[in-house]
Amino acid sequence: MSATWYECKVKFRKTDENGVQKVTTEPYLVDALSYTEAESRITQEMMRYISEEFKITNIKVANYAEIHPFENADRWFRSKVALTAYDEESGKERKTNMYLLVQANDVKEAFDNTMTAMKNTMGDYTIPAISESPIMDVFPYFSGEEDGLEQIEKFNALKASKPSITTEDEDHMEFDEEVVAAYQEE
Repeated sequence: MSATWYECKVKFRKTDENGVQKVTTEPYLVDALSYTEAESRITQEMMRYISEEFKITNIKVANYAEIHPFENADRWFRSKVALTAYDEESGKERKTNMYLLVQANDVKEAFDNTMTAMKNTMGDYTIPAISESPIMDVFPYFSGEEDGLEQIEKFNALKASKPSITTEDEDHMEFDEEVVAAYQEE
């Protein structure tokens, strides 16, 4: 089941670097099943960070196919990826667009991170556009189970980490040992 992401705009008083308080509205992304759950989740998340009153001014479904946090990055970028498929019936190429939210420090790094996210894609694709997103933070849904806690720790560690530059592509595929053992028995 793929995640449904909701963009939630939150209005609150913020103190700037000069000590002046001003009212600001910032967008955040939450993974939820419905608008009601999105409102509940963003309220819970904001209560952790904002001690004063805040107001949720807008909630809408965000058009992101995937979210990719990367180490040592502090901004979010919207990458438009055009997938190319050959339609055998009409004999023409068809392009389908999808949008990724990629964490990076600048546009070049966002392009590199988009390429990393797409490296296991079998089909042809192009990246016609990358722009900085106004999204301030992303709050994925994780169940309260042990596996869910490991996932949220991994996601938050990625969001908070510093990027490292590698010169070679390495294969980092992980397989469940039980699945590998069952496959080898067949």
